[in-house]
This record gives sequence, structure tokens and C-alpha cells, in this order.
Amino acid sequence: MSTQPKAGAVLFAKDVARLAAFYAQVLAVVPKHAHPEKVVIEAADFLLVIHAAPPAVSAGIEITTPPVLRENVPAKLFLPVRSLAQARLSTERLGGGMKPEAAAWDGPGFRACDGFDPEGNVVQFREALPEVALAS
Repeated sequence: MSTQPKAGAVLFAKDVARLAAFYAQVLAVVPKHAHPEKVVIEAADFLLVIHAAPPAVSAGIEITTPPVLRENVPAKLFLPVRSLAQARLSTERLGGGMKPEAAAWDGPGFRACDGFDPEGNVVQFREALPEVALAS
């Protein structure tokens, strides 16, 4: 019996090692596969592949501190974290950041807040909300 591969995403990076370290630490996981051109980060339900941007593209990307946010793109990752508060501390320590707690919002079963990685990619982090017992 075969199982389906996990869902995931590929994120192209100028600095693969730095971006992979950022996501591995914020998501509290260990990279599964690491090479200079590609790092695979595996969580329980998905894979995130940090892949080197093509040299011609990478040469035209300037990473500033803080990074310029890439907000006008057609897709945005959302990733699970154990705690938004801990993710906020980790993202800031690792060269990214998150919006303030007041910008967080609740969805069905989760609390979410947008942030960004060291290369300026906007990402939404989500923590699970405690399940509330239904009254009989």
C-alpha cells in the first residue's frame, strides 16, 4: 500500500542556508535533507523546500536589514507554529519579524498573524486554538 507524498511548497532564496535555518528554528523542526542548493524542512503535515534562486535572479536581489517586504506576490505561505508569541521572538532574533499581537486574528481552530522572513517573504504563522468542549 503506497501513501501519497506530503503537501508542501518551494521557496526560492538568495541565501539558502540562512532562510532554511530561519524556517527550521521558527517551526521547531530539523531539516530532513540539506545541500547547498536545496534544503527540505519536514513538519508533521507538509514539506517546505528552500531552493537556491537561479544565479541570474539572485544577482538582482538585494537583501536589506530589515528586509523590504515582498507583499505584491500572488501567493503567501501559512505555516503552523506551536506559539505565536514564541514565533514572534524567534522571527525577530533570526532577521525576520511579525506584526504586533493586536494584528492577530482568529480563524476556525487557529489564531493567525502575518510575519516575514529575512529575505522579505511575507508568511502567515498560525497556532492552534484550544478545543472548546461542546455543551450537551
